[in-house]
Parts: sequence; C-alpha cells; structure tokens
Amino acid sequence: MVAFGKKLKENQIQEWKGYYIDYKFLKKKVNRYSQQLDVGTQDPSFVLWDFSKMLDDQIQKVVLFLLEEQGLLAHRLLSLGEQCSDLLQQGERASICKIEQGYRQVGQDLLRLVFFLEMNATGLRKILKKFDKRFGYRFTDYYVKTRANHPYSQLQQVFKQVGVGAVAGSISRNLAELRDHQGIYVSIYDQPILSNTDPLVDSINAAVNRLSNSTDFLEFLGRHAFIISGDSGQLEDYAAEEEFHFMSLLLNLVNAFLYMINTYIIVPTADSYSLNLGAAATVCGVVIGSMAVAQLFSSIYFSAWSNRSYLRPLVFSSTVLLIGNTLYALAYDINSITVLLVGRLFCGLGSARAISRRYISDCVPLKFRMKASAAFVSASALGMACGPALACLFQTNFKIFNLTFNEDTLPGWFMALAWLFYLLWLWMSFKEPVREIKEGVVPQEGPSAKYTFKKNLEAPLLLQAEAKQEMSNEDEDCEEDSEEDHEPVTSLVSAYRILSPSVKVQLFVYFMLKYAMEILLAECSVVSTYYFEWPTKTVAVFLGFLGLTVLPVNVIVGHYISNMFEERQVVVASEIMLCIGILFSFNVFVPYTVIQYIGSAFVTFVSAEVLEGVNLSVLSRVMPSRLSRGTYNGGLLSTEAGTLARVVADATITLSGHFPQSWLLNLTLIPSLVICFSSIVATSFSYNSLY
Repeated sequence: MVAFGKKLKENQIQEWKGYYIDYKFLKKKVNRYSQQLDVGTQDPSFVLWDFSKMLDDQIQKVVLFLLEEQGLLAHRLLSLGEQCSDLLQQGERASICKIEQGYRQVGQDLLRLVFFLEMNATGLRKILKKFDKRFGYRFTDYYVKTRANHPYSQLQQVFKQVGVGAVAGSISRNLAELRDHQGIYVSIYDQPILSNTDPLVDSINAAVNRLSNSTDFLEFLGRHAFIISGDSGQLEDYAAEEEFHFMSLLLNLVNAFLYMINTYIIVPTADSYSLNLGAAATVCGVVIGSMAVAQLFSSIYFSAWSNRSYLRPLVFSSTVLLIGNTLYALAYDINSITVLLVGRLFCGLGSARAISRRYISDCVPLKFRMKASAAFVSASALGMACGPALACLFQTNFKIFNLTFNEDTLPGWFMALAWLFYLLWLWMSFKEPVREIKEGVVPQEGPSAKYTFKKNLEAPLLLQAEAKQEMSNEDEDCEEDSEEDHEPVTSLVSAYRILSPSVKVQLFVYFMLKYAMEILLAECSVVSTYYFEWPTKTVAVFLGFLGLTVLPVNVIVGHYISNMFEERQVVVASEIMLCIGILFSFNVFVPYTVIQYIGSAFVTFVSAEVLEGVNLSVLSRVMPSRLSRGTYNGGLLSTEAGTLARVVADATITLSGHFPQSWLLNLTLIPSLVICFSSIVATSFSYNSLY
C-alpha cells in the first residue's frame, strides 16, 4: 500500500492540477496586499473582503470538482452493481473476479479523491498561516468563525463528506459480499464483523474516518497517550510489521501498569507512615509529591535517552525503582523520614513513561498503534485503581530478621519484589529494535486528525507530511516554511513559546484538573481519618473504587458523549461540574457527613476524568507540528504540566499542615476552586476567539 499511495499522489497532482487551491496565486496576492498596506494605498477592510472572496472561489472550485468526481464514481458503482446482478442470474461466477476488480479500481479512485481533499486542506492551512504571519491579524479565526457554520458555506463541505462516506460504504459492502459470501445465502448485515478484511477496504475506512465527525472508544482512549501519529493519513509506516516484537510492547505496558501502582499504593498509608516516623500527618503531601518532583526531571532525560536506546533506560528505570522501594520500606526500621523521602525520590527518577510512549510511536506498526495507545492508557488506569486496592491487603504486622512488615512497609517491599521480577523478565525477553529504521522518521505523538473544521481551527488541517512537501515544491519560500514547521525544538522553554494561546489554555486546563485530582487523592487518608475515623482498609477501598471509574467513564465519553456534543461543550460542562464538586467538598456544615464527602469526591473525580479525556484528545490534535518529534515533544510537555500540578498540590497539603488540622480541608480546596474558576474563564475566552 505504501507504493500504491505514492503512485496515486504522483498521478493525481498532474491530472487534477487545475482543480487544486492555487497556493502560488494566493501567496502573490498576500505579498501585493502587504506592499499596498505599507504605502497606504489600500484599505485593510477591502483586503479582508477581497481575500475572503478569493478563498471562497478557490474552495468552491474544489467542492464542485469533488461533487463531479463523486457523481462519476456513483455512476460506475451503479453500472457494476447491474453487471454483477446479471452475472449472478446467469450463473457466471467465474466472471465475478472482473467485477471485483472493478470495485477495487473505484476504491483506488476514491482514495485519490481523499488525498486530493487532504492536499487542498494543507494548502488552505498554509495560506491562512501566511496571511496571519504577514499582517499580524487573526484572519484565520475570522474566516473559520464566519464560514464554519453558515448554511451556504462550502468550507464545511470539504470536511463533512457524506458523499465520500456513501461511496466508501458501497465499495466496502460489495467487496465483502463478493469475496467472503459467494454461494452463502446470508446477508453481511446479519454478520457485521468480518474477518480478514480487504486492505483496500481498511485504507478506505481510515480515509473516511479522517473526514468524519464520529469517534469511538478505542480511538478516543488512544488519543490520551499522545502517541498516535498526528498525520495519521500517511500510508508510509516506518515500523515494519515483520520486525514488530509483541513481547517488548507488552513489557512497556507492564512498566506503565507497575509504575502507576507504585505511585498510588502508598496513598492510604502515607499519613500513618509519617506519624510513625515522628512527622506530622500532612507530611504525606511531601512523601507523595517527592515522586512527582523527581519525575519532572526523569521525563526529560528518559525522553532524550530513548533517542539512542530503549532497553538500557528501561533497565536503569527498573533498577532505580527497585532501590527506591527498598529504601522506602527500610525507613521504618531505620526510623528516618529522610530515607523515606529519598526512597520516593528514587521512585520518581525511575519514571519510564516517556520511553513507553516513544516505543509505541516508533516501533509499533501503524495498524496496531491505536490499540497499543489505548492499551497504554488502560494499563495506567488499571494501575491507578490497583494501587490503593493492594494497600488494603497489607493489614498485618510481623518481623523477619529485624525487618518490620506492616501496612506501612509492605507496599515498599511488594513493589521492590515486583520490580525485581520485572527486571529479570525485561533482561530475558526485551528485544532492542533496529535503530536505523527510525533514522529520518518523524515520530508523531498525537492521534489521527479525525476532527471537524467546525470544532477546531487547526486540527483538520494537520494532514499528511508528504502532501505538505508536495504543495511546497511549487516555490522555495513555501518549502522553507515547511522545513521550519518540522524543525524540532531544543528546550521546554522554546517548546512552550511556540504554542498558540489556545493550546496554552488547554495545558492550563490539564494542570487544573490534575491539581484537583491530586488534592482529592493525596489528602484522602488525612481528611477521612480526621472526620470519619476511617481505617486504612476503608481508605484503600474508597480510593480503589474511585480509580475503577476511569475506564467506564472513558467508555461512555468515547462511545456517546463525544458523538453527541462538541468537545468545547464537554470541556466547559466538565469544568463547571468539577467546580461544583469542589464547592460541595468544603466543610461549611456541621457535622461534615460521609455522604457529602463521598458524593463530592465522586463528582470531582469523574468530572476531572471526563475533562482529562476530552482535553487530551483536543491537545493531541492541535499541538504544533514542531512538537511531534525529538526530546521536547508535545507528550513530554503535557506530562510536565500534569506532574507540576501534582507537585504544587502536594506542596499545598504540606504547607497547610502548619495550621490546625480542622482547617486542612478548606485550605487545600480554596486554591483548587480559584484555579478551576480561572480555567473556566480562560477556556471561555479561548473558545470565543476560535469560534
């Protein structure tokens, strides 16, 4: 299919050259406008009106040609259907192969049409970007806002192709019937799941999905990991399927699962462990947050290390985690809070989630990458739920060789043993991929650009990298822009600087929800013990149930909510519900009841989950292309934002320990409420500018 895709593009560029958006002509008009405005011979209002009209004409040319080609394809399908019926009635099944080849040819022509759409979208994005850059005016915002929802606008016709979907459905159905159901008198609609689907059908379905507004749970979940190639339309797959090593992928998923267990397994007992070592209960914030502090640095050096190797950093990670958990467990008998904190710092320095993301991006074939990304998120969610649940099993107290094993130390000993077994498994089973395959590859971190123009400004225009380059070949200036767009950044600061204001708002929303979740989880044991006298087992069960809501909530959002509402509506509604959950968590009534605490906690946590899923889904598609590769990529930037939120939240809990314990709940909720309200305001302004 790779060679086929290249051949399609080469042929169609020459054959349909007159029907593409004339980027060269529009660029010259932009330069002329700039000169006229500099000398004061042109009115800015006229420039906006005239350029908008030219874009409308260019888009109309594309749409009318598209309708014409769709009509030709539909006529060919109708003719093939009549021929197939005649042959079946005459019993000439030997001639069916010719009909099947005819459907395949229509399918190939449909793919050409989809590539045509994508390349025009690329040209449109580039000229809008050039206009904004030259005049310093957000013409893109104006043009999209006025054309996206207007009943007479043809802009949305390019990205909402009912006709393409109908043609694709007809081809898929007929190919399936001809290949898999000859001589079987059962409709394919009675057996909707077909095995061994045709590669051409898979390519058509993928192309239609990129132009569709719908989503599903697998793709929705896969976006959370910031792994799926942002240019999902590319047919080239640098991760060869024959060299794909499933066991290595499984080891990366197990690493993510164990690390999330390691993060949350100490939450129910962190306050009691701090008290047993002579510190205040609120020091649990430092104990929990020290792991996040170290992760701020480990994510960077592991991301850089993964440019050269995967096995060595994974071995180093497992070794450091083994040492860290051992120190955490030994701190009880040494009676040292310092050793406890050092152990947690070591655990944070062993965070290898950046390696797992990079491995899936670089080494998993494109056809499996969506499933691998969803599995990465699922493994992390299950680890988050299993951590507190495991803590409730460690309700015992005994000694072996002067080493104490109780509810405080057993999480450390258990995780040290788990990482030891994992290290041995890793050493025996992991296969280092061939690094030459990744030379010159642009590993993307975001998922497919299956996103409507109405919903977002940039997402549907983040299309095939090759298409961009082919459009850029028309002139040198365009080619320079393309190279500049794909040049990787060299630091987190420079990465943050190239973000648009709307992307920065999305990162702030991500910071806010992680802050609220960390406040809820990290102080749960202290708050519940103070108000309700819950034992460790009850706290662990409660946190386990909270964690178990992650996957069901994502199923609901991925299957239903994301298809029923616009993502901006889901984001704002989730922020409002999160704010309501925080408000109901305040201790303003006496007494503070269990129902109030549990109800507000579930509202807060579930709202944050919904918000995280949709927010990351949006982020993964609007991240600049320069943040799609290299050490300082979009995935690392979002990870750092979430980790920083955890650090600040845990520091807030610890600082609140200087006040009476009865103040702890309200003191920690006030910053959450302020940050949440600020994010609602920022999101509202951001969406007003985009829509």
